[in-house]
Amino acid sequence: MEGKSLCDVVSEPDEASSSVIKDSLTFSELSHSTRKLSLVLSEFKENKIMESSPIRSAVDSLETELQRAKALVASPRYLSSPNKRIEEITENLGRSIGLVLFASHDVSMTGKEKLEALRREMMSAVQFSAASSDSRSDFLEDVETKGTESDYEEENFVGEIVEVEKDVSCSSAEEVALQLKCGDDDQLKVALLALNALIRDNEAASEWIDSEGVIRILFSRLSSTTSVNRLSIIQNLRSFVAQNDEIKNKMTEVEYLSALVKSLTRDVDEQREAVGLLSTLSDVSAVRRRIGRIQGCIVMLVAIFNGEDQTASHDAGKLLAALSSNNQNALHMAEAGYFKPLIKYLTEGSDMSKILMATAISRMELRDETRASIGEDGAIPPLVKMFKEGKLEAKLSSLSALQNLSTLKENTNRLINSGIVPSLLQLLFSVTSVLMTLREPASAILARIAKSDTMLVNHDIALQMFSLLSLSSPIIQQHLLEALNSIASHSSASKVRRKMKENGSIQLLLPFLTETNHEIRIGAFKLIHTLSKELSDELMEQLGETNLLNIVNILSSSTSESEKTTAAGILCNLPINDKKATEILKKANLLPILVSIMTSKPATSTALLSHHLIENIAGIIMRFTITSNLKLQLYSAENRVIPVLVKMLSEGPIIAKCRAATSLAQLSKNSLNLRKSKKSTWLCVPPSAEAFCEVHNGYCFVKSTFCLVKANAVSPLIKILQGSQREADEAALEALSTLLQDEIWENGCSCIEKMSGIEAIIKVIELGSIKTREKAVWILERVFRVEDYRVKYGESAQVVLIDLAQNGDTQLKPIVAKLLAQLELLQVQSSYF
Repeated sequence: MEGKSLCDVVSEPDEASSSVIKDSLTFSELSHSTRKLSLVLSEFKENKIMESSPIRSAVDSLETELQRAKALVASPRYLSSPNKRIEEITENLGRSIGLVLFASHDVSMTGKEKLEALRREMMSAVQFSAASSDSRSDFLEDVETKGTESDYEEENFVGEIVEVEKDVSCSSAEEVALQLKCGDDDQLKVALLALNALIRDNEAASEWIDSEGVIRILFSRLSSTTSVNRLSIIQNLRSFVAQNDEIKNKMTEVEYLSALVKSLTRDVDEQREAVGLLSTLSDVSAVRRRIGRIQGCIVMLVAIFNGEDQTASHDAGKLLAALSSNNQNALHMAEAGYFKPLIKYLTEGSDMSKILMATAISRMELRDETRASIGEDGAIPPLVKMFKEGKLEAKLSSLSALQNLSTLKENTNRLINSGIVPSLLQLLFSVTSVLMTLREPASAILARIAKSDTMLVNHDIALQMFSLLSLSSPIIQQHLLEALNSIASHSSASKVRRKMKENGSIQLLLPFLTETNHEIRIGAFKLIHTLSKELSDELMEQLGETNLLNIVNILSSSTSESEKTTAAGILCNLPINDKKATEILKKANLLPILVSIMTSKPATSTALLSHHLIENIAGIIMRFTITSNLKLQLYSAENRVIPVLVKMLSEGPIIAKCRAATSLAQLSKNSLNLRKSKKSTWLCVPPSAEAFCEVHNGYCFVKSTFCLVKANAVSPLIKILQGSQREADEAALEALSTLLQDEIWENGCSCIEKMSGIEAIIKVIELGSIKTREKAVWILERVFRVEDYRVKYGESAQVVLIDLAQNGDTQLKPIVAKLLAQLELLQVQSSYF
C-alpha cells in the first residue's frame, strides 16, 4: 500500500501520450486552473436553477474533483508528483465540467461560457492515448450535443454521473489518514470519499485502522464538522462494522456512543444512519450497558421508534428491545411513553421487578392517551393478579398502579372484566390491620369502576357499600359515596334505587347532612337527591321537618353552588300536593330565598347560575303558584315571583322555561276573576289608563291579578314556540290559552296575532307532540272564528292540518275536522273522519 494509488482511472494513457503530457502540462498550469475554476464555479453556483437535482449532482461531483486537485497542489510532494497523477486530476476535472455543462444544457445560466472555455483550455493541455482518446472525446462530444434528447435519456445520464463518481481516482492510505485527522471540512469531505473507496475495495486493513487510529479520528471529527461530513463519517463507520465484525469492540467507548446519541437529534439522514449503527453495536454487551445511561438516548430512541421513517423506526425498535434487558432502561422507556418492556416485566419478571414496574406506573403523571395505551398493551391483568395473589408490598404497588389507570373509562371496563370487584369488596370488609393501608386505593378504584353500567348486574354491591359507610375512614367514605352516586345515577338503575329505598338508605344518609367534611356532606347530599326521585309521596315522611329545615338552611347559606343545586333538587322533588311540606317551606321563608338567589346577581347574568339550579328553583316555585290556592298565589306575587318567572322564560334553560310557563299559566287562570272592572263604582281613586288591560277588559296589576299581558310574558311565551327546542311548547301554549277564555277570547286572539303568535302556533302543529298539537289546534279553532284571521292565515294552516288529518293521531281527527270545516275545506259532518 506504501505510495500506491488505490483506485485506477477508467483507462490509462499510453507511452506516447505520457510524453506529450510531460512536455505540455506543467505544475503551474494545474495550480492556475484550480484557482480559476474556483472563481468560475462560485459564480456559477449563484444561479437559482442550482436547485435542480441533475445540476446539483453534477456540481457536487465537480467540487469533489476540485478538492482533490487542490489537495495535490497544496501537498509538500506536489513538485515530485508524477505526470501521470497530474494528468488524472486534470482529466477528471475536465470531464466533470463537461457533466455540469450537459446537466444544464437546456437552461441559460451565468458562467456557462466561462466553464466551457476553461474546460477546453484544460483538455487541450492533456493529450490522451490513442486507445482512449477517441472514446473519451466521443463521450464528451456526446455530452455537449444531447440538448434535444428526451427527459428519459437525461435521467439515464444523471445515473451515469453516479457511475463516473465511482471511478474517480483516490488518494493513498497515508494521505487519507492525514486528511481525516488534520484536513479542514472540505479536505475532510474528500478524504471521507477516499476512505469509502478503501473500504469498498477491501484495502482498509485492521492493522492500518489500528496504527492510524482511524476509529478514534472519525469519532473526534464527528462532533465538530459539517452535517454532510457527519453523515459520511457514520456511513463509513457502518461500512467498517459491516466488513469486520470485530471492529464493533473498538466503538464501545462512552464518548463514542455519546457522539452517536447526539446525532440522533440531528437531521433525518444522519439520525437514520446513527440509529442504524447503534442498533448494530448493541450486540456488544458493553454497549447495551453504557448506552442506556447516556442522557436523552432512550427518549430519542422512543421518538424515532414512533416516527415516520420506517427504516429508522425498525432500528430504534431493535435497539430498544436490546436495551430493555435492563429493568432500569425499561423504566426510562416507560417515562418516555414506551411501555411494552415494562409490561413484559409485569408479566414475566421477578417479584421485585413486578413491584418496581407497578410502583413506577403509580407515580407517573399519565395522560388519557397513555393510560389507554398501557391498558391496550395488557398491563391490567398482571396488575390484578399481583393484587389478588401477591404479598402486601405487591398488593399495595399494584393497587396504586390500577388507581392511576382507572381514571379512564376503557380501563375500568378492563378491570371489571378481570374480576377485581369481589376482591375489592372483600378487602374493604377486612379488619386485618396489615391490610388497612390497602383500603383507600381499593375504595378509589371501586369509585371509578362504579361509573360503568356493568356494575348494575349485581344489585347487592350497592347495599354492601352502604353497610361499609359507618365503618370507614373519611377518605373511604368519600370514595364509597362517589361510587354509590355513580351506581344510583344510571338511567337503568331503577331496581338498584328501589332496593336502596327499601333498605332505608335515606335514613342512613341523613346524619351526613351535618358532616363537617364538605366532600362527604355533598356526596351524601347528592345521593339523597338521586334517591328522592324514586320516593314520591314518601319523601316528606323520610326526611321529616327537621331535616327539611336543614336543607332549606343549606340552600340559603351555602357558598357552594353545587350544594345549593342539590338542596334545591331535593326540595323540587317534594310532591306539589303535599300541603304539610308547603307550609313548612313557607314558614322557612323559602320563597324569598329563591327570589334572592335569582335576583342577587346582575340582571344580565342569569347564565352565570347553573342550569340545574335554575331548573330546580323553577320546579319549587310551581308548588307556590297552584291555581287552587289563591292565597298562596298572592303570597308568591307579593314576593316578586312573577318577574323571576318571566326572566326564566327569556334566559333560562328549556326545562326552566317549561316550569316557569306552567307557573304563569296557573297564575293566569285566575286573572279574569281578579281583574278590576272598568265599571266598578267602589274604587275611590280610579286606576291610571296604563293599568287598563285590553285582553281582560279591566284594570290589571302584576301583583294582584297576575296578568300575563301586564307582566310582559306574552312575547317570551311566543318566542318559545318560535325556537328550535320543543320541550316547553305545551306549557307555553297552556299559558297562552288562558288569554282565550270564553269571555275574552277575541281580545286574546288579537293580542297573540299582534305578536306574530299565530304563525308560531301553526309551526307547533307541524312539529309538536300529540298533547302539544291538541292544545295548538284548540287555540287555532278560536283564532279562526275571526274571518280576518281565516283569510290571513288559513292557507298556511290548511297544508299542515290536512297532513295531520291524514297521518296524525286518531284522537286529533275530530277537532282537526272541525277546524278544516271552519276553513271551508270540509263539511262539518264529513264522513272522512
